[in-house]
Amino acid sequence: MNYCRDGRRYTRVVFGKYPLAEVGALLAEPSRVAMLTVLLDGLHHSAGDLATAAGLSPQAASAHLGKLTDGGFLRVTRVGRNRLFALARPEVGHALESLGAIARPGVSSAQASTADRPMRFARTCYDHLAGEVAVGMAQALVNQGLLRPRGTEYQVMPRGERWFGDLQIDLPALRLGRRKMTRQCLDWTERQPHLGGALGAALLTRCLSAGWVTRLPRTRAVHVTDRGRQALSDAIGLDVSLFHRRPGTAHGHHSRVR
Repeated sequence: MNYCRDGRRYTRVVFGKYPLAEVGALLAEPSRVAMLTVLLDGLHHSAGDLATAAGLSPQAASAHLGKLTDGGFLRVTRVGRNRLFALARPEVGHALESLGAIARPGVSSAQASTADRPMRFARTCYDHLAGEVAVGMAQALVNQGLLRPRGTEYQVMPRGERWFGDLQIDLPALRLGRRKMTRQCLDWTERQPHLGGALGAALLTRCLSAGWVTRLPRTRAVHVTDRGRQALSDAIGLDVSLFHRRPGTAHGHHSRVR
């Protein structure tokens, strides 16, 4: 019996018929999940940096990165002799964040660890905001009549059209893109939706350019500046400071919106 040939046939049959099984197989290795989690910041990282983050030798990391690239999770860019990796597309980040949200609470250290408090407070989910602040923002936008939940997405209301326009976010241009305009992205730590999709990415870009939030080194966590806290309070009535006072689970964000 040709085990190699039979093995390839089995792979084609099982993974071809059940593509979700291939995804599960790729995510079954903790080292690969560690590297994907780093890449949720939406930036490019070298193979060496990802190897360090996962606690792997360069050779072992290269093998795992090859599998993730072949599986459609990653894209690689060559800069000279270096290879830089990033998530292949926004849907990968959305899927990873959602899988984290459905994990058993006892398994996830993100909710329990004090060291991870900044990640729970505000972080990037690929190219949009996540965490307590992001969930609070989404709920505030709904409460203010700027967005309306619709299935797995958000509908931008007439008031929202004007509000996002005032932020210099070009909604007509976003609608012309191939990406979904909005998405209710289930938050990893809060287990409530935040704003994803093209509009969520545009809002993060605007928050960064306006100095409302700044990236922190070597982490997905972001810092909400004093200017950002004041802007969110003035624009949508969100009191960001109250999130720091609550040590427990992340529910009841409506109490943080005036």
